[in-house]
Amino acid sequence: MWKEFKAFAFKGNALDLAIGVVIGAAFGKIVTSIVNDLITPIMGIIIGGLDFKKLQLTVGDSSITYGNFIQSVIDFLLIAFSIFLFIKLLGKLRRKEEEKPAEAPSLTKEELLLTEIRDLLKEQQRRGQ
Repeated sequence: MWKEFKAFAFKGNALDLAIGVVIGAAFGKIVTSIVNDLITPIMGIIIGGLDFKKLQLTVGDSSITYGNFIQSVIDFLLIAFSIFLFIKLLGKLRRKEEEKPAEAPSLTKEELLLTEIRDLLKEQQRRGQ
């Protein structure tokens, strides 16, 4: 059982997934900080200092804090848009990598000799005609 677990855990796919989760968590913290510390305050300034989290509807002793929901939706949209832009940037970088022309493979000695023979035969045919 230990061998099977080791084979699974150290396969390329499992390691790639683990790395993706760790990087995703770190990226999520960065995006959350951008949303909470930069974008949300700027939006508050633009809309006149309105804090969505304080919006609520009080009915009797109960209060419905719909402002938290609005803030969560805004956070989600901003995070999703940030991730979309990041993935789009990665796609452009990958396309640029793929567009680079592949280097011509180096020829072996045999291939070089065959190429020379071919060229000599072509030259002889031209002279003979």
